Amino acid sequence: MERRPLHLHLLLLFFSAWLMLLPLLQGVSSLQFRRDDFPDGFAFGAGTAAYQYEGAAAEDGRTPSIWDTYTHSEMYMINYDKLYYAAHKNAENSAASGRHPEDGTGDVASDGYHKYKEDVKLMTEIGLEAYRFTISWSRLIPSGRGAVNPKGLQFYNNMINELVKAGIQIQVVLYHSDLPQSLQDEYGGWINPKIVDDFTAYADVCFREFGDRVAHWTTVLEPNVMAQGCYDTGTLPPNHCSYPFGSNCTGGNSTVEPYLFIHHNLLAHASAVRLYREKYQVAQKGIVGINIYSLWFYPLTDSAEDIGATERAKQFMYGWILHPLVFGDYPETIKKVVGSRLPFFSNHESELVTNAFDFVGLNHYSSVYTSNNNNVVKAPLQDLTADIATLFRATKNDTPTPEVITDSIVSAENYKTYGNTVDPQGLENALEYIRENYGNLTIYIQENGSGAPDGTLDDVERINYLQKYIAATLKAIRNGANVKGYSMWSFIDIYEIFGGYNSWHYGLVAVDFGSTERRRQPRRSASWYSDFLKNNAPIRVEMAPLSLQPLMLNSE
Repeated sequence: MERRPLHLHLLLLFFSAWLMLLPLLQGVSSLQFRRDDFPDGFAFGAGTAAYQYEGAAAEDGRTPSIWDTYTHSEMYMINYDKLYYAAHKNAENSAASGRHPEDGTGDVASDGYHKYKEDVKLMTEIGLEAYRFTISWSRLIPSGRGAVNPKGLQFYNNMINELVKAGIQIQVVLYHSDLPQSLQDEYGGWINPKIVDDFTAYADVCFREFGDRVAHWTTVLEPNVMAQGCYDTGTLPPNHCSYPFGSNCTGGNSTVEPYLFIHHNLLAHASAVRLYREKYQVAQKGIVGINIYSLWFYPLTDSAEDIGATERAKQFMYGWILHPLVFGDYPETIKKVVGSRLPFFSNHESELVTNAFDFVGLNHYSSVYTSNNNNVVKAPLQDLTADIATLFRATKNDTPTPEVITDSIVSAENYKTYGNTVDPQGLENALEYIRENYGNLTIYIQENGSGAPDGTLDDVERINYLQKYIAATLKAIRNGANVKGYSMWSFIDIYEIFGGYNSWHYGLVAVDFGSTERRRQPRRSASWYSDFLKNNAPIRVEMAPLSLQPLMLNSE
């Protein structure tokens, strides 16, 4: 046998050791885990939302919400067409680049109003431990206040009873951008303090009628980003904005209404929490919290301007809601930027909102790069977008947008990656940021998922995404985060806010929206999730922290 010189042996040893260390040097880590590795009491589930799922928009006494009104308006058709054609401008199939008028509304949606029993059966087959859904305020109380609709009450009781029989934990959300249109018409909805009493009365009905079987309540979903889309740019209901800050709006004032919306959200939330604690919690033994949308932000550069913009974005993303709930007032950064346009809490209101939560829900999907918006010019009147004064992009080379999460997701050329960037480390960072700044709060991941425009049943990319974020959740728990549950978005294909039925598909279960009966078919991800939950199947993932990996949504 030929003998190698000693220096070659040493060289081979050096390179072998270097190759073994390379993954560590690059920050790549491997984690294998099973369902049983999560703490006792931790619940895995999936979610839907009423307007996007139920359909039956005008059946059995339900009246229009602001979402119904907007999606049937000319303004929405203008905005929707921009989104739809941006998402399909490169479609090879000409049939895909046109839309039916019904595509832009939730009139039928997934037809969950009629198919909830079939859906609960599918949940059982998958092995869901929890199901998060929202209640349609205008289905339960058609006038917004006063008389309860017997048919609406019966529907939610029936669905809840099906879930109880299936042994699925019920997690109910009271509000998701579907205010009864009657209250919007009467006094302007969320920009008027009258909403606090009406929301509290609505919550009282829900606690009274369903609280014997529901022990997990969320008051409001994503108010921190709805403020911009609903009341600044006007791309979401009630389609409020003002010139020159937005276009195609029915009215509004972009300089003050986003702040009134958040202020009254916080007061209505806190009022409902106080009611629950004083009247129901001892007997029903439930919990009540609020939800926020969560992105993680990385400075585009290490300049002081970009670092400052990143911190400012975090204050508007997290601090706008959490700071009042923990400390009783808005963050100093927001108070300084907004000035006299920002409502203030009286001493009584400060006491009301402080600690008015048992948990915080996070809807977390991805991470973005942030940079200072140098084009913002201080003016006597400016809107929320100018106050944030930050540009957002999915990757460093993408076209930036000044809006945190609105129509830019699909209207810009980067629609395939914005909001779908795979960065599980970002979720860990967000949880750590909350813990460092607001204490070790009880957290539920209430939405996390990835969408695809092609609706494939063989959704391997979604599985890869979910594996990494579930792994990140476990890592965060092991590092001390008090996370109690994980709910992926979504249980089933639904009407999506940005794209209707044909642009984005998030469901474990596919829906054939071209069929009258809205046929269901579980995707590969449903089988994978089931294997993890029911069979304790192992998952092994490799994770690269701080490395943003664009999720390719199709094979173009």
